[in-house]
Amino acid sequence: MRIENSFIPVEGVGETTERRLWGRGVTTWEAFDPAVDVAGVGSTTADRIDSFIAEALTRLDDGDSAYFDRAFPSGERWRLYKNFREETCFFDIETTGLDERRDRVTTVSFHQGGETTTLVAGEDLTARRLREQFADASLLATFNGARFDVPFLETSFDVDIDTPHLDLMYPAKRIGLSGGLKPIEKELGIDRDRPDISGRDAVRLWREYERGDEAALETLVSYNREDTVNLRALADAVCEALDDEVFVAAPDGDGD
Repeated sequence: MRIENSFIPVEGVGETTERRLWGRGVTTWEAFDPAVDVAGVGSTTADRIDSFIAEALTRLDDGDSAYFDRAFPSGERWRLYKNFREETCFFDIETTGLDERRDRVTTVSFHQGGETTTLVAGEDLTARRLREQFADASLLATFNGARFDVPFLETSFDVDIDTPHLDLMYPAKRIGLSGGLKPIEKELGIDRDRPDISGRDAVRLWREYERGDEAALETLVSYNREDTVNLRALADAVCEALDDEVFVAAPDGDGD
């Protein structure tokens, strides 16, 4: 599902009306006709849809993901993914604990455009490098990053992370996938090259590295990098499932 299939950013158009539009064959902005006879779409709403489409087409041509992030309900942010997939930055952090004011970030990995980069504390993990990594992203994708990764980085490095953010934990729950990232990966058949390690293992590996064990850092970095690569596979699977559930099935009825 692409942004161009969506009408819910328009004032007065909820999920029910959007599905009615789809059911009448108005599945893209291009297909919209103000004269279409759809329950819930009077002349005022039709004018709003027309105005939104005119603005949105320009914004989409400009790659303005922030505009659509503001326009869409937060629970529908997954609809941005297909349009901005190649400019999505998947990232994950490892830390020495769960308290962003007391503990520290040890590694941060980013996966974007097929390339994976890892920043390591004491080497190249700085506020400047973080800003550089996020600069080219139209969309950020994490798992539980809204509650953990983003605030941890903002507090630890005094940075503002304001790029539109798709936290995959929430759309995953919407399709019945709950729990941690690793169990969800297993349920979806997303493989890992390395055995799973826990958050406690990640802390232990960092402590071993601080005592001079370079192999421990290699293991930690490899684990962190695999998290970010697998986030892309997770985003693909979750957004495809939501596509099937929300968009493809929509014409079958006027559901809520």
